[in-house]
Amino acid sequence: MTTFVLATHNEGKKRELLAILGPALGARTQVLTAGEAGLADVAETGVTFTENALIKARAAAAATGHTAIADDSGISVDVLGGAPGIFSARWSGTHGDDQANLELLLAQLSDISAEHRSAQFRCAAAAVTADGREFTTEGIMPGRLATAPAGENGFGYDPIFVPDGSTLSAAQMSPEEKNSRSHRRAAFDALAEILAAEPNL
Repeated sequence: MTTFVLATHNEGKKRELLAILGPALGARTQVLTAGEAGLADVAETGVTFTENALIKARAAAAATGHTAIADDSGISVDVLGGAPGIFSARWSGTHGDDQANLELLLAQLSDISAEHRSAQFRCAAAAVTADGREFTTEGIMPGRLATAPAGENGFGYDPIFVPDGSTLSAAQMSPEEKNSRSHRRAAFDALAEILAAEPNL
């Protein structure tokens, strides 16, 4: 049995990643979450999604002796020069206050017309093995920002993000539909493929 540690305390993210990684890594894989592994949060001091994902994965691998998997993700709005970016989870000043973050972003874009509301969800995934091997991948889900929230599923900015090719917000989609096209799906499918080919994890 191969054990991986998933270095996140975000409940919504845990559900998504377990749904994506479980089938990809196979039946003989055990995935422990950060809480199950007794991991504390680490300071995300990187200036890119990839740097922050590696910081979390390195800390989890060192603490547990298992291959650790982490990600950092957020929303990048074109008219804001890519912001909130790595500050997505604390855009309003309080880390993890999804409603306040969403409301602030909508207020900042209140005068922006539909043709200039393009945005992307971005995800960097990282895996660090107990013997120090490091792997990173990236995924993007392009779309646009609505003018008001819609939907009860998902988390974060999902209620105001409409993926390209859809008329539904990410929060109006079923988890299966969202995961099939998401930035995390792209990043973690690529990471799972890399890990499946690596010996002695």
